[in-house]
Amino acid sequence: MLSYPSSISLSTRSLNHLADLIRARRKELRSRWRRLTTSRQALLALAHLRNGDTPAQLAAGFEIGSTTAWRYIREAVDLLATTAPTLAQAMTSIARLAYAILDGTLVRTDRLGGTANRRYYAGKPRHHAVNIQVIADCAGRLKWVSPALPGSTHDLTAAREHGIIDALAEMNVMTFADKTSDGRNCQAPPTNPSRASGNAAPRPTQTCSNSTATSSPGESPTRSAIPHSLGAWGLQRDRDQ
Repeated sequence: MLSYPSSISLSTRSLNHLADLIRARRKELRSRWRRLTTSRQALLALAHLRNGDTPAQLAAGFEIGSTTAWRYIREAVDLLATTAPTLAQAMTSIARLAYAILDGTLVRTDRLGGTANRRYYAGKPRHHAVNIQVIADCAGRLKWVSPALPGSTHDLTAAREHGIIDALAEMNVMTFADKTSDGRNCQAPPTNPSRASGNAAPRPTQTCSNSTATSSPGESPTRSAIPHSLGAWGLQRDRDQ
């Protein structure tokens, strides 16, 4: 099998952060020797997460077994998950936003067999997936991402199960969301906010106005949250492409 050099659109800061987590984990386990250094394992994991490279492809490039590559990826993902803020922790910064964007998306997964896994089948796109909810700022920058729920879960059900709607209402955060989440400070944005009757939409801050991630005129702000915050990661790409 041939291999070739490639690139990952991330800074060395991301690589060093993950390498430090792996190094601390190995020290905790008193791991004496592994096929890859902490930096190389971090690079392998980021290539999978950012570029969508499969464990088999990475195994060939890093000259290790595919099982080892998969184990390294899982370890890195679990370590990154421990650093993710809880919703309560994230609300500290979310409460200071001019307004927030709440959006849900389906992340495609491999086909799961068995009766118990039927709930992972999402009817609208007709494939197996997990449902995740995202809270972003007005420029589409991630503030919080929920744990995954089965793909058949409705967005409103998911938002309630995670306690998102109650948390936003308690902090009185004006939130734009799809019509399915309308209510309790979560409202669907008007097609043309400048002509909407009733309460006017919050005026974007200078940062939001200058951001290329904001939605275009006539486009719902919720539509800019997922593509600009998750679209660059391999997990958000169609595996059939």
